[in-house]
Amino acid sequence: MQLSAADRERFMHVDPANIGHSIEGGFMRKEIKPVSDTMKIVGPAYTVRIPQRDSTALYYAMMEAPVGSAIVVDKCGDDAYACVGEWVAAMAKTRGMAGFVIDGPATDKLALLQLGLPVFCTGFSPVTSRLDGVCGEVQIPIQCGGAVVKPGNIIVGDADGVIVVPDAYERYLADAEKKGAIEQKRREDVRRGYRWDRRGDFDVVKFYGADVAAAIEKFKQRFPAKR
Repeated sequence: MQLSAADRERFMHVDPANIGHSIEGGFMRKEIKPVSDTMKIVGPAYTVRIPQRDSTALYYAMMEAPVGSAIVVDKCGDDAYACVGEWVAAMAKTRGMAGFVIDGPATDKLALLQLGLPVFCTGFSPVTSRLDGVCGEVQIPIQCGGAVVKPGNIIVGDADGVIVVPDAYERYLADAEKKGAIEQKRREDVRRGYRWDRRGDFDVVKFYGADVAAAIEKFKQRFPAKR
C-alpha cells in the first residue's frame, strides 16, 4: 500500500491508541515495545519471516524495501536470537527505513538508543543471528505479536505499542485525528480550570440506576421478531 508523505506526517501526529479505539483486531501483543519511549514508527510493512537463526532474508529486505518501509519480522516463536543490533539498524537508517518491528529480541540496546532509529521488540538478547543463507522469506503475510501483517499494511507504533492499521486506512486516520483534536481541547480546558470529573457523552450513574433489563423487554414487545 502506498503512503503519501502528507499521510505519513498525519499518522506521526496521531496516537495509536486513538486508532485502537476503532478496531477489533490488528494490534500486537503488549510485549512488543520500542527501545525508547520517545520512538514512533509509521510506514508500510515490508514483511520478513525468519524461522531459524539465519537473518539473510532481513538483509535482503533492507536492500529491496522502498524508502520509508517499516520492516516487520516474524521470528516464528524464537525468543533467543536477536536479529537487529547496532549495525543492522545503522544500515537500515542509512537506507531510509522507518524502523523495525520484531516479534523477538534485539541486541545492543545502548547503541540503539543513541542511533535513534525506531526499533520495537520483545526484549534484548546477547546472542545474535547469522547469515547462513538457508532459509527466510520476504513480502508474504506473516504473524507478528499475534497480529496478521500483510505486505503494505500501515504500521503505527509508539510507547503504548503497535497497531496494524486496517486496509482503507483513511477513515481510521481521520477518526484518530478527530479524537486527538477533542483530547487537545480537553487538555486546554483543564489548564484553564475546567474540572474533568465525569464524561459528557454518557451518564454512567443514570445508566446504572435505570432498569435496563425492563427497557430491553419493553423494546422486544414493541418490535417482536418476525416468524
